[in-house]
Amino acid sequence: MKNLLQRWWPKTLYAKTSATLAATTLLFLLLTLITIGYLIVIPVAKRSAEDLAALMMVSAQTWAELPPQTRPDFELELELNHGLFMYQTTSPLPGEETRLLPYIHFLQDSLTRRSNQSITIKQTISDDGTRWFWTDIPVNERVVRFGFTLARLGPQPPLAALIVFTLGIALVLLTALLLVRRLTRPLARFAKAADEIGRGVTPKPLPEAGPVELLQLARTFNHMALQVQELLADRTTMLSGIAHDLRTPLARLGLTLEMLRPQADAQLVAEATQDIQEMEHLISQYLQLGQELAGDSPEPIDIRDIIDRCVIDARRMGTDIDWTPGDPCLLTLQPLVLTRILANLLQNAVRYSDGLGVAVEYRRTPEGCVIKVLDRGPGIPEAERETVFRPFYRLDPSRSSSSGGSGLGLAIARQLAQFHGWRLSLVARPGGGTEACIEIPAFQSPA
Repeated sequence: MKNLLQRWWPKTLYAKTSATLAATTLLFLLLTLITIGYLIVIPVAKRSAEDLAALMMVSAQTWAELPPQTRPDFELELELNHGLFMYQTTSPLPGEETRLLPYIHFLQDSLTRRSNQSITIKQTISDDGTRWFWTDIPVNERVVRFGFTLARLGPQPPLAALIVFTLGIALVLLTALLLVRRLTRPLARFAKAADEIGRGVTPKPLPEAGPVELLQLARTFNHMALQVQELLADRTTMLSGIAHDLRTPLARLGLTLEMLRPQADAQLVAEATQDIQEMEHLISQYLQLGQELAGDSPEPIDIRDIIDRCVIDARRMGTDIDWTPGDPCLLTLQPLVLTRILANLLQNAVRYSDGLGVAVEYRRTPEGCVIKVLDRGPGIPEAERETVFRPFYRLDPSRSSSSGGSGLGLAIARQLAQFHGWRLSLVARPGGGTEACIEIPAFQSPA
C-alpha cells in the first residue's frame, strides 16, 4: 500500500502544489455542501414533505365527505391549484418503488405516520418521458390515489448541490493549475538555466519581470550566471596560459640536461629527463582540455567510426579489445570530445585489466546512445566510484605515475561529458571488473 501511494503521489512541485490546493479547496466545498445540506436542505425538504403529506391527507378526507356529484370539481381544483391528480381506484399501485430522491422518502414517512398505515410511493415513466409518482391513501373504506410529477416538487436541492459541486471542482482545478503553473514556470526556467551553467553553457538572461521576489531572484541569477561564465573562461585561459608558459622553461631544462649528460650521473639525468617528460605530458593534457572546453563545431557523425579509431589506438598498447561494430548510430556532436573521453576510458581499462581483455559496446536507445567500456580488472570499491573522478586521485596511492597514470584521465573525461550534457558513470561489472558508461542524450541527434 505504501509503495502504491509513493508511485502515484505527485513528484514535481507543480503537481504537488496543484494537488494540495485542489484537495484542500475540494474538501472545503464538500464540508460546505454537507453543512448546508444537513442544516438547510434536509430540514426544508422535510418541512415541504410534511406540508404535501398534510395536503394529501386533508384532500382525501374532504373528498370522502363530499357528495359524489361534487367530487369531480374538487379533483379538478386540486389538479389546477396544487398539481395533484386524485381519483378513486381499486387497482394495484402501478410502477416501482424509488429511493433515489430524499424528498420521496420524507413524504412516504410522513404519510405513513399521519395515516397510521404503511404507505408506499411508486414511480412510472409516461410516453413523453415524464416521471410520475403515485401513492394510495385508504379513507373511509375507499382507496384514493394521488399522482404528481417531478415538476410538482419545485426546487431540487440535491441536483443543485451536485451542479454547484461539479462547477466548483472544475473552477478549483482550473484555478489551481493556472496559479501553480504561473508560480512554477519561473522555477523551471531557473532550473534549466542552472543546468546550462553546470554544463559550462552561457544561458540566455532570464526575464527580469513579475513579482518583486521573482524579479530580484532573476536579477541576482543573471548576475551570478555572468560571473560563473567569466570564471570558467578565466579558468580555461589560465590553464592554457600556464601550460603554454611552462613549456619554454621545461624545454630549457631538457636542453640543459642533454648538455650535462656527458659529465653528470647517467641515472640522475635519466630520472630528471623522465620527470620533465611527465611534466610535458601533464601540460599537454591541460592544453588539450582547454581546447576541448572551448569546443569545436558539432557535426553529424557515426558513433562507430569514433569507437573504431579509439579501439585501434588502444590495441597498440598490446591489449586484446573485443569490439564488433553494429548498426549505424548517427549523432550530431563534437568528435574530438567523444574521442578524448573514449581514449581516456580505454587507457584506464587497458591499464587495470591485468591482461584479461577489454570490451567496447554501444546501443541506440529512445533516450539517445549508450557506449560502454568493459574490463575484468580488480574493480572499483563502491565508496570510491565518484571519488576517482577527482583530479590526481588514484585508487592505489603507492602506484607510480608510470603505472597508475597522472590521475587526470577520468577527471577530464567527466568534465568534458558534463560540459556537453552527457553522463559518465562507473558501475561494477557482473563477474568482476568495471563498466564505464557514457550516455549521450537523444537531442544530440541530427534532424
